Amino acid sequence: MTTTSRLLLVGATGAVGRAVLKQALADPRVAEVVALTRRPLDVAPRLTNVVAAFDDIPADAPWWQVDAVICALGTTRRAAGSDEKFAAVDRELPLRIARLARAAGAARFALVSSLGADAASGNFYLRTKGEAEDAIRRVGYPGYTVVRPSLIDADRVESRPGERLALIVARALNPLIPRRWKAVKAGAIAKALLDAALAPEPVSRVIESAELHATTAGR
Repeated sequence: MTTTSRLLLVGATGAVGRAVLKQALADPRVAEVVALTRRPLDVAPRLTNVVAAFDDIPADAPWWQVDAVICALGTTRRAAGSDEKFAAVDRELPLRIARLARAAGAARFALVSSLGADAASGNFYLRTKGEAEDAIRRVGYPGYTVVRPSLIDADRVESRPGERLALIVARALNPLIPRRWKAVKAGAIAKALLDAALAPEPVSRVIESAELHATTAGR
């Protein structure tokens, strides 16, 4: 008998989040996806779309009662407008979601981070990502998986000129780039997140970018 899970997905409108949503809704292991978004998603079977302002998320809503959380939130310093606003999206919001879902009984948490994330880094972006990883780890999930991709190879809805240029270069030079630094398909990242969230037994691990290439070749 297939065990089905109820998932909370945050960041469903981003490149990785869209891939997670597509895969999750097609996966027989998933009974329901609760997608927390700021704007409505298209209606789909087994999808519950909670539309809310991220700075005013209710702490006692019944939809927090899920088996696992996949957090694909992420922005850029340029899009956020300041270091503080960037940290609010990439560190503070994932941590708040982790705490609320854990308090409601969630046992697994899968987080998209970044290659090189380190709370001791001198780089603000990588330090913030590392701080988010460490803070969520302290929440105490029985299963906690961090996925650290390099540049994400995906067509984004939002404009990220610098990332788009880097992706063009990365695609052109792909055969010459070491596996650790190669751009990673959004679908490969999504699969790693979903498999971690639906693992039969909770495990805690970090999946580095090179491993995504090694285990998801051709995706």
